[in-house]
Amino acid sequence: MYLIIGALVVIASVLGGFMMVGGKLLTLWHLNEIIVICGAALGAYVIATPPKVMKAALSGTLGLLKGPRYQRVDYVELLKLIYELLQKMRRDGMMAIENHIENPKDSAIFQKYPKILADHHILDFITDCLRLMVGGNMNPHELESLLEYELETHHHEALEPANSVQKVADALPGFGIVAAVLGIINTMSIVGSAPPAEIGQKVASALVGTFLGIFLAYGYVGPVSSAMEKRAQEEGKAFEVVKMALVASLRGYAPAVAIEFARKLLFSDVRPSFQDLEADLKAAKG
Repeated sequence: MYLIIGALVVIASVLGGFMMVGGKLLTLWHLNEIIVICGAALGAYVIATPPKVMKAALSGTLGLLKGPRYQRVDYVELLKLIYELLQKMRRDGMMAIENHIENPKDSAIFQKYPKILADHHILDFITDCLRLMVGGNMNPHELESLLEYELETHHHEALEPANSVQKVADALPGFGIVAAVLGIINTMSIVGSAPPAEIGQKVASALVGTFLGIFLAYGYVGPVSSAMEKRAQEEGKAFEVVKMALVASLRGYAPAVAIEFARKLLFSDVRPSFQDLEADLKAAKG
């Protein structure tokens, strides 16, 4: 919703200000300039970007129209899941969760949390971490270091779509200049043989190319890239929460304390209060 509102405000402000001084909207419509700028930017993007990243960028852009993947209630569910697993490990031993992590879709614990079960990224991260704890005989420092490397790789991959879109935003003003230069070349070729009015129209058309390149870069493509980057950082919090809880548990903290460490990592808008989370954990324990 906010994405659509922002886009409308941008175009209304620019075109509204243009019309307030007597500008006519049709003078900004030059299909040849749009083809040059957008076509060249798209072609350069295809050259520079792997198909996997292009697909993720399209999915990420459309995903901005939806809410974040994890809301406050989803983080509570994630913390409850980790708490239940840690409780079972503490009560029955680490081997007690082996069947749960090997077949999470058949696990009575995981089945309580369908959204997490449906997100294969976070599900794989949880089960892989627990496998290391169950069978890896690792100390807390070794596990934390390994998970840091994995999170760094995950964050780098998650930011690739936003970075690729930002490169398009950086290139658009340049392609706008290309379109303007082509328009000036076309204009200079008729100087002396065309009336001043026609020459003026062609110069205006050339300048529209510069306008469109800058307008698209700073009004739309750049902000979309920034929004995608922020969304990727927000969604990465779920992985950091899991890492913190499991490392704290391996250091010997009780499950409730390990979950509290993880809760502290959440941003304030999605972080449940201590009292609310404690009540949820008691309900899960019961």
